[in-house]
Amino acid sequence: MSEATAPRRGAKYPTTWRRPPFIENPLFRYGSVVLALAYLVWSLGFSIEVDMARVIQGLDRAGNMFARMVPPDFSRWELLYRGITESVLIAFAASFVGMIVAVPLGLAAARNLAPLPVYLVARFIIVLSRTFHEIVWAIFFVKVVGFGPLAGVLTLIVASASFISKMLAEDVENMQPGQAEAIRATGASFPKLLIYGITPQVLPRYLGVSIYRLDANLRHSTVVGIVGAGGIGQVLAASFSRYDYDFSLAILLVIISLVFLGEIFSNVIRSRLR
Repeated sequence: MSEATAPRRGAKYPTTWRRPPFIENPLFRYGSVVLALAYLVWSLGFSIEVDMARVIQGLDRAGNMFARMVPPDFSRWELLYRGITESVLIAFAASFVGMIVAVPLGLAAARNLAPLPVYLVARFIIVLSRTFHEIVWAIFFVKVVGFGPLAGVLTLIVASASFISKMLAEDVENMQPGQAEAIRATGASFPKLLIYGITPQVLPRYLGVSIYRLDANLRHSTVVGIVGAGGIGQVLAASFSRYDYDFSLAILLVIISLVFLGEIFSNVIRSRLR
């Protein structure tokens, strides 16, 4: 070993690995942070026009509203029960129908299964349905079918079908091709390919995503009601408009309990599917 390549006596070498920074140049790295902070200050002060006087007044009104919320009023429990039951029914109905609709849509959106024209149409439907938030769809369906739970069910069917079908299409595209190719080599028809080559690989993931979507629908069913799509959200919006803040707190506590139970249910079911 030459003197040029021999390690120097007493030289210290790092013993731990450190992740390299995303931006190597420290000037660019810290300069980007400074620019981001400057943009944040500029947007808060000039673009968004945050008025601190209005913020202070809002804090005072918020304190008054919270003071009127306590204690919660559960005396109208029948109205509360009908609203929460309607939200649960909306979530379950929309999840069930969405799971069914998502299967053909997701298979059609998988490039390794569907021909290009079918694939493009299915992907367009998924992208279009996922473009708009649930509130936008809820407003649309309220205008189409009127106020009530039907608008909420239709809204969450669109949201569920688009979400589950997208996940299903990606799972089909990312599955191991060996099993499907072996089924094709036997001359099996397309339904048999789905049953024996694709379903065993994607079914656990499909069920897990569907259970997750049910949990999300329990939360979204309380939100879409604010624009008139039924459920407990509609009762909540009415209580706020009447300044019944104590009843509003009771509704919020019930919604929190519902979401908490839905989270437990989702975790238990998905843990059994692993």
